[in-house]
Amino acid sequence: MAQKGVQLDRETFSCSICLDLLKDPVAIPCGHSYCMSCIKGFWDEEDQRKIYSCPQCRQTFTPRPVLGKNTMLAALVEQLKKTGLQAAPADHCYAGPEDVACDVCTGRKLKALKSCLVCLASYCEKHLQFHYESPRFKKHKLVDPSEKLQENICSHHDEVMKMFCRTDQQSICYLCSVDEHKGHDTVSAAAERTERQRELEVSRQNIQQRIQDREKDVKLLQQEVKAVNRSADKAVEDSEKIFTELIRLIQKRSSDVKQQIRSQQETEVSRVKELQEKLEQEITELKRKDAELKQLSHTEDHIQFLHNYPSLSQLSASTDSSSINIRPLRYFEDVTAAVSELRDQLQDILREKWTNISLTVTEVDVLLSEAEPETRAGFLKYSREITLDPNTAHTWLLLSEGNRKATFMSQQQSYSRHPDRFTGYQQVLSRESLTGHCYWEVEWSGRGVHVAVAYKNISRAGNSNECRFGFNDKSWMLDCNTDSYTFWFNSIKTPVSGPGSSRVGVYLDRRAGILSFYSVSETMTLLHRVQTTFTQPLYAGLYLYYGVTAELCKVK
Repeated sequence: MAQKGVQLDRETFSCSICLDLLKDPVAIPCGHSYCMSCIKGFWDEEDQRKIYSCPQCRQTFTPRPVLGKNTMLAALVEQLKKTGLQAAPADHCYAGPEDVACDVCTGRKLKALKSCLVCLASYCEKHLQFHYESPRFKKHKLVDPSEKLQENICSHHDEVMKMFCRTDQQSICYLCSVDEHKGHDTVSAAAERTERQRELEVSRQNIQQRIQDREKDVKLLQQEVKAVNRSADKAVEDSEKIFTELIRLIQKRSSDVKQQIRSQQETEVSRVKELQEKLEQEITELKRKDAELKQLSHTEDHIQFLHNYPSLSQLSASTDSSSINIRPLRYFEDVTAAVSELRDQLQDILREKWTNISLTVTEVDVLLSEAEPETRAGFLKYSREITLDPNTAHTWLLLSEGNRKATFMSQQQSYSRHPDRFTGYQQVLSRESLTGHCYWEVEWSGRGVHVAVAYKNISRAGNSNECRFGFNDKSWMLDCNTDSYTFWFNSIKTPVSGPGSSRVGVYLDRRAGILSFYSVSETMTLLHRVQTTFTQPLYAGLYLYYGVTAELCKVK
């Protein structure tokens, strides 16, 4: 009880502004007391209105009251400090809007330290002592402070709910178990908690396992980031070296051409100057001879004329000027034309190869979790405009419709010779390489067609299996006939069942190693799927039976 009196004094002799013991206490006209510095600061903020109020009762004063120290109250506070009065609780000890307040405290309530599930009340540190010291409270269940204690009370019987109805999946009191829940599967709340606790542990184990799996995935992705960065840095470094070598090679060739031109220029100029000097010497000699003959022509002595004429009339051999061709000459213009031709060829090569380089760069994709589409609309998102390469077409195949259609002809076409051309089988490859996700459709009329994908380094010349789609390890082929399908790879035949259709869709996810063939009509039916590892860029291919026309469709 003495402790209770001290607590009362602590609250009585505390300043309601700073919540600490009064310092230099003053009493204002309404009777309330404050620290002198606290009330001065409070009133300083009210100076603009010229109306001063009490922070507790809100009574107003005009003019501002003159403050004087309350010596009696100050002496009382000092005396009580000596007898054991302690500082008022710090502001953080009081319950705020988000805290659970002590149910026993009066006035300004302190924060609750624990809640009792038996008493259904929350207690601060001081009022919790009874639960620790009295044997009567030893069996009470203390938990972290909670504002939801009333949820443990049955709204019908105003009793603590200590049971659980499994039939209705709700907490109940013992009266509920013999009333509206009579005959239901009821157990104690503790028993249900034990059962749910086991389920909770299983759930936690599953969550922890998923956390471990995801942490492994994160580490894997971190490793992938490092690998991608290393690979990109090395690719940039290697590319720079390669392009530097190409630039150096072109510069070397430029220097060689320049040196050859200058060398040939020096040779030709030397030859011309040599001939020029001979001609100039001959002109000098002829002018001298002409002067002598002129002088001889004026000689009046006949005998002297006849004596000197034979020696003067003889001319030295003339310089051969047959090499002088008086006509417009090109000199080194042909060299410029040859270099220009080389430039044009290099530009064509760069233009063709640059597309493959760009597609190869954009093909880099670490994540392969994207699922294969399930509808034609989904596939069409990956549709590609593909054309056929005339340089690969067998001479019996006629290409048309912007090189999208191929027709088996009864006579050979006048294609130029090319190392990429198929010579033994009536096949043709696409001009574009297939990277990333691709979808295209082939429609044919006639006996049938082979729809294929192949590496570019598939053999071209002859009738060996190395050149034939589906009969080597460099190509995959679906043989489409009017009434059947057959898949071929590396000479291995796989029968395929599915609805007949004159149109086949092909889906490729090169990075994931997925190649799928679909029968396309009003619906799409999967005919065959390949799961493998593609090591090179792929190209679409067609093989045509006699009299067949096949076209790479424009799909929308």
